[in-house]
Amino acid sequence: MGGSVTQAAGALRFDRRTVIVTGAGSGLGRAYALEFARRGAQVVVNDPGLAPDGRRSASVVAAEITALGGQALASTDSVLEGGQVVAAALDAFGSVDVLVNNAGIIRDRSFAKMTEDDWRAVQDVHLTGAWRITHAAWPRMLDRQFGRILFISSAAGLYGNFGQANYSAAKLGLVGMMHALAREGAAKNVLSNAVAPLAATPFTSGVMPADIAAKLQPAQVVPLVIALAHESSRENGSLFEAGGGWFARLRWQRSQGLRLGGAQEATAEAILARWADVTGFDAGVDYPQAVEDSLQQALGARS
Repeated sequence: MGGSVTQAAGALRFDRRTVIVTGAGSGLGRAYALEFARRGAQVVVNDPGLAPDGRRSASVVAAEITALGGQALASTDSVLEGGQVVAAALDAFGSVDVLVNNAGIIRDRSFAKMTEDDWRAVQDVHLTGAWRITHAAWPRMLDRQFGRILFISSAAGLYGNFGQANYSAAKLGLVGMMHALAREGAAKNVLSNAVAPLAATPFTSGVMPADIAAKLQPAQVVPLVIALAHESSRENGSLFEAGGGWFARLRWQRSQGLRLGGAQEATAEAILARWADVTGFDAGVDYPQAVEDSLQQALGARS
């Protein structure tokens, strides 16, 4: 759907804004939470996990924020208890203005060896968890006619990755949810976008080579999240990649396709005979953004 980010004079501030960051106990989530706090936000640091020293990671990050003079609440509920996370934010700060759906886990395994538990665990945290906490925050944002929701996706969701069918499905599912909410919330100034970060995090430990990891630090993704979450942003329904100081928007691209019907019957054989027309992009492309764009093409094929 698009939009814009308009920078007001000076730094982008989040004073009197309440920001929930899920999965904020380490990695990207921690980086987001710290930067929101530096910019004046009241931050709900949500993470049920433990730090290496055995303490609750959410409490560790919340303590970092308060040590910097910021305001933070440690939330150790699972995102599957999203209503409790939102209720805690409302009790502590009175509002929910920004939600960063960052929480996630991995259960990597080749598809042949993937179990039902491997599948469900990843879907529960990434997709169902994001649904539950967003669903709890949604009416509050609509009532106040303000909200910024960010879904943290992944290149694995956009392109697939070996051994990550569960993770890839969940991460692309977040993009679909984002697109739907962008349409439902637009009239009430509740805007939704998705970011697929490329960063060295605990997820990539032992997998990403050290020289590459050094160039892909979480802090290099943070600026885009801050920009999209700010009240001056009008961006809505967009998907971005970010990493190493590089930021880019992605969109669907569609071939001109093959139109059959009328004098030439639509059959499997007719499609295969002109397969290059179906799959090729050389004859021109368009950039669909809505279900209506596909419906128009399909109805045209019937004329």
